[in-house]
Amino acid sequence: MTRGRAPSGQDRISRGRRSERAGRRAELLAALRLRLCGWRVLARRLKTPAGEIDLLVRRGRVVAIVEVKRRPDRMAAGEAVMPAQRRRLAGAAAWVLGQGARIGAGGVDCLRFDLVWVDRLGLPHHLPDAWRLDP
Repeated sequence: MTRGRAPSGQDRISRGRRSERAGRRAELLAALRLRLCGWRVLARRLKTPAGEIDLLVRRGRVVAIVEVKRRPDRMAAGEAVMPAQRRRLAGAAAWVLGQGARIGAGGVDCLRFDLVWVDRLGLPHHLPDAWRLDP
């Protein structure tokens, strides 16, 4: 791309494909990290009526809805989960609880929202209970 020229449609498509691949890679790394820490992955890219959940994981009687971000640090990752996205994930959480045993989320004592960010080196970092719903 030359200076001063708007990106072509092809440039945007190519950038979108690279971003999609990078996001899938980050989700794979996040899933591997969580599995190594004893979590069972119930679903990846789970489509719900409220929106998509990057990872749905379970360990014992705890189920976590995990948002995955490619960011250089914890602060940037946390800031990337905007209030509208948190509300969407809250709706998805209600759907998950409604589905219960059908998707492996039955008999849950705790449903929480976790964040995994993948840094510039490709290392995944897990932040349990990253945010709570407003009462």
